[in-house]
Amino acid sequence: MLELHDGPHSGHAECVPYARYGESIESVCAEIEAGCRRLHGTEARAEAHAMPSGAARNAIDCALWELEAKRARQPVWQLAGLDAEPEPVRTMRTVSVGSVDEMRAAALALDGSRVIKVKVDGGPDLERIEAVHQAVPTASLVVDANEAWSIEQMNAWLPRLPELGVSVLEQPLHAGRDSALDGLPRGVLICADESFHDRQSFSSIADRYDMVNIKLDKAGGLSEAIYCMRLAQSSGVQVMLGCMVSTSLAIEPALLLASGADYVDLDGPLLLETDREGALHDRGLGLLRPSPSIWGAS
Repeated sequence: MLELHDGPHSGHAECVPYARYGESIESVCAEIEAGCRRLHGTEARAEAHAMPSGAARNAIDCALWELEAKRARQPVWQLAGLDAEPEPVRTMRTVSVGSVDEMRAAALALDGSRVIKVKVDGGPDLERIEAVHQAVPTASLVVDANEAWSIEQMNAWLPRLPELGVSVLEQPLHAGRDSALDGLPRGVLICADESFHDRQSFSSIADRYDMVNIKLDKAGGLSEAIYCMRLAQSSGVQVMLGCMVSTSLAIEPALLLASGADYVDLDGPLLLETDREGALHDRGLGLLRPSPSIWGAS
């Protein structure tokens, strides 16, 4: 957790390092320390934005937003020029990768969920997806392959997905080999995760993906996430709002954008045994309720 102080005011934030991109706790802490030494008053946000996108910049950017909100005695959503304050929102729930029987049982425990994310890894994935669909036939499924599928698997399985309740297929191919998606007929939306980071990614995902997964730890903060959401919406690209496994301190900034997302995948705090004191979420319903006592209070 990062905490910035300016006299009587403070701003705090949480980030999660991405091992996929070479980040570690040690490297992110070092980036945060170096980045904070460069911050100067009213130029702090611009100075933070000069950092590379990633977890360290996310922590600094979100802490600066809360610090500014407390100085101005205004909520962050107003300072950021958003249309309305965040409201309670239902997040999709996650079935982690496992055996077919394990995933069926995990899905049954989520009966009543509107949207379920199904994690797969290139193994017996069609059987896994079918088991989840049979367990919760009313749920819309988002299949997250995490770059694990081969082109052959994708071509064989993609036509079957609509009949198994799948609405979105997330990052089926490795980010370096996803050109195979160009012009590919599809009966489900295909979402970029590892292939999408920040505003610079739009040129490479155009005509390849139908949706982008915006995560503050990838984008490098709330500021960049707001920009990316607006750019996606103006470009006709759908938005999934995602997260890492984290406490509600990392989720609260993302909740400001949830009402504008097509899919909300912010169940990180619901995957923990305990969350921060003051969290107002309903684990059973998958309902996320913003809590000014955790972040963003003016």
